[in-house]
Amino acid sequence: MDLTYTEDEEDFRHRLRAWLAEVLPKLPDRPHPADWPGRRAYDCGWQRMLHEAGYAGLHWPEDAGGRGATPTQHLIFLEETERAGAPYVGAGFVGLLHAGPTIAAEGTSEQRARWLPPILRGDEVWCQGFSEPDAGSDLASLRTRAVRDGDEYVISGSKIWTSHAEIADWCELLVRTAPVNADTPKHRGITWLAMPMDAPGVTVRPLRTLAGTAEFAEVFLDEVRVPVGHRVGAENDGWRVTMVTLSFERGTAFVGEVVACRRVLEALARTARANGRWDDAVLRRRLGRLAAECAALWRLTQWNVSEAQRTGGVPGVGGSVFKLRFSQVRQELYDAAAEVLGPDALDAGQEWVADRLSSLSYTIAAGTSQIQRNIVAERILGLPKGR
Repeated sequence: MDLTYTEDEEDFRHRLRAWLAEVLPKLPDRPHPADWPGRRAYDCGWQRMLHEAGYAGLHWPEDAGGRGATPTQHLIFLEETERAGAPYVGAGFVGLLHAGPTIAAEGTSEQRARWLPPILRGDEVWCQGFSEPDAGSDLASLRTRAVRDGDEYVISGSKIWTSHAEIADWCELLVRTAPVNADTPKHRGITWLAMPMDAPGVTVRPLRTLAGTAEFAEVFLDEVRVPVGHRVGAENDGWRVTMVTLSFERGTAFVGEVVACRRVLEALARTARANGRWDDAVLRRRLGRLAAECAALWRLTQWNVSEAQRTGGVPGVGGSVFKLRFSQVRQELYDAAAEVLGPDALDAGQEWVADRLSSLSYTIAAGTSQIQRNIVAERILGLPKGR
């Protein structure tokens, strides 16, 4: 694979770099991490700026409202925006990186026209309603039920760890539309729906994390009515559609964070030189190994994104390889940050401390590391399933 940049790609980089240099100084101050309405307004404002400049949905297919950019242009965009300190997708995470790509891949033309433009413009925010109190890693055990009533589904149940539910307009929701029995294994009988968060019967209860923020919530559904037209894919075919969603979540949603980790490493090295901890040869070797890990992850990212483009735009199981290793590297990175900070690592106000707390979730979020190992073993290595 040729991983060098063409003249057109370098021209794209220079134009993007110039635009970032022009607009970033004009941005308002970022809101406090706990101010989710403020963060929504800030993140959606940045998304509108990207849309107006032609950079929103850069890698989405043109028939889905995107720009049809090459995988390399997409990666250049992520490199340059992260290095320039531009805002991340933030509140738009689920819509831009999960639900939107899924609807682009699996939705009807009417569904694409209804939901994708507002996502790209930053007008609407989505949340993810997958996990339940008794269906986390074993997602197929979900119990939230949807009963067909004419042209609507009537939904009752609850979800947990629902990302951005408090500020969301829509929810990508998994429901059970057929009971589990001898003829219907638990992976069947699941349906993928788009649910409006202002529908009667929806109750949101924010959950506060270890870092003190509330980006997750419990969502309770009491006979919520959702039109059948909001179903993406066929009834009872939601597990297959969900695998498309999870392939985006594991395969491309963390791409920008690899670049961020490389930037953090550079900052850690500068801090270590300034506070004298650079004299520790063990620490230097640790940071050097992490730099090599991040470089390897970036190359894996390039391969995954290119492979997804070649096979129709949906990431494959290579995303599980990436997710498995990236989760561990991110935790090791912020453990190294604690070593650089020394006693200051106990001060919640210090840079990188909140990120260290957040990194603890990475081996659980978006599919646990145990699940990723199973996927790698069964689908890549061809090993038999465990009994």
